[in-house]
Order: sequence, then structure tokens, then C-alpha cells
Amino acid sequence: MLIFKGKVVSGLGLGKLYITLPWVVTQIREIFGFTPYPGTLNLKVEKDVRKFIEERADVEIKPAEGFCRGLTVEVFVEGNVRAVAVIPKVIGYPEDLIELIAAENLRFKLNLKDGDDVTVQLP
Repeated sequence: MLIFKGKVVSGLGLGKLYITLPWVVTQIREIFGFTPYPGTLNLKVEKDVRKFIEERADVEIKPAEGFCRGLTVEVFVEGNVRAVAVIPKVIGYPEDLIELIAAENLRFKLNLKDGDDVTVQLP
């Protein structure tokens, strides 16, 4: 088990485009049992934490042609909110960033803004 903190940061909006693709939604439903909210929560983390998560990301979102794959692992945010950490496997993606997806808008549910610290548990 790993418990770590990440800092909420704004993204470029590309996670929203990716997470709403039908083949992504279908795989999230089949693998994790929920329909993802159409957006991600970006967290800046220490590079060694990101590496640890990536090594334990045991589920791959298999891409349609022309898209990148994503490595995923189930996590819990702020103790009890089930989410999935996603590491996009795309060249140039920051080594200190992870994206979280959940069935609901995590920013709204947890009343988060850029710069807030968030505790994440990797079972």
C-alpha cells in the first residue's frame, strides 16, 4: 500500500477528450464498473511516486488506432472516493503528473481548486 499527496493542477483539457471516447468509456465500464465523468483531475506528484504508480498500473486501456494507450490502477482519494489513476503513455507526457478519473467530478465533490493537496491511497 502507498499513501501519497498530490497537488491539484489544471490540464490542457485533453483528458476530457480522451475519457469521452466511446472505446475508452466502454473499457472503463467493463474493467472498473463505472461510467467515467467526462474529465480528469490532474495531480502533480513526486517523480518517484509516479514511477511507483506506473509500475503497479496493472490494467491497460487498449487504444484505437492512432491513440495512445493508458496504464491504470484503482486508487482511493481522500480516504474513500474510488477513482482510477491513469498514466497516459504518450511521448513528452510530464514525469510528475497523473490523472484521476472517477464516476463523478472530483473537483466538485471534494471542493478542490488548483494548488490544493490531495491524499491518494494505492491499495
